[in-house]
Amino acid sequence: MIKHVVSSKQFLDKKLLKSLFAATARLQKLPPDQYPQTLKGRIIATLFYEPSTRTRLSFESAVLRLGGKLLSTENAAEVSSAVKGESLEDTIRTINGYADAIVLRHPEPGAADRASIVSDVPIINAGDGSGEHPTQALLDIYSIKQYKKKIDSLVIGLAGDLLNSRTLHSIIYILSIFDVELYLIAPKQFQLPEELLSYLREKSIPFHQVHDINDCLGKLDVIYINRLQMERHTAKFKGKAPTLTKQNIKLLKPDAIILNPLPRISEIEIEVDNDPRAVYFQQAKNGLFIRMALLNMLLGK
Repeated sequence: MIKHVVSSKQFLDKKLLKSLFAATARLQKLPPDQYPQTLKGRIIATLFYEPSTRTRLSFESAVLRLGGKLLSTENAAEVSSAVKGESLEDTIRTINGYADAIVLRHPEPGAADRASIVSDVPIINAGDGSGEHPTQALLDIYSIKQYKKKIDSLVIGLAGDLLNSRTLHSIIYILSIFDVELYLIAPKQFQLPEELLSYLREKSIPFHQVHDINDCLGKLDVIYINRLQMERHTAKFKGKAPTLTKQNIKLLKPDAIILNPLPRISEIEIEVDNDPRAVYFQQAKNGLFIRMALLNMLLGK
């Protein structure tokens, strides 16, 4: 039984994923007036020290649709007692007295794990700096399964700021339990951290480090591209940043899919949105249902 959701490494079990995805699919098929009110009488706190649109609103929508109530702090770094020097641990201990679960976004890697150590109520990691974003990884894997009908035997490209993207770090852990082949597409200085490269080698996952996205697009079943994480550093791409354009997506297989965790900045041209293989807005919508299923798993009656 999972009490806290702090890392995608907690979901390296195909049976657990199958159960979670089945629950997600059931919720997705229901009209809103038939959602189970499993959080009735529960209060969930969303504690965000960094800006967020999709993650915060999808969690809050999930809580409300399941009959729960919210305590919400959108910019905790500036409007909470953190500005007075209060530690994260003390903040979490205090909020334990007000809420039945805490959804936490924090700029420091490992913050969710620190919070879970002192918390009596479930902590859900909504992103911890350049560390992890487990619920994003779960909705990403769910989206791949939804459109490709499988995960095993797929060739998947991960493109963009591989060094700093917590969404890509988290999805790699879950992909490691499947029979996949990976293309890691980024300029050299933004390639995947050595820790994760070693992890892929340990798990015998075949991967290729590529600098030019056009060199591998035609081989991919899935291309997952993310933006440069400007909030994590001031460095600039030296060389060509991976970009999807109306022209180069012609290289993709007819049944490939294009994923992006959003916000989209300049890594995908707007004209690509009209291509049926571009499913990133549906991917974002899937976040609501994955988070509803997770809340049910943690708190449902």
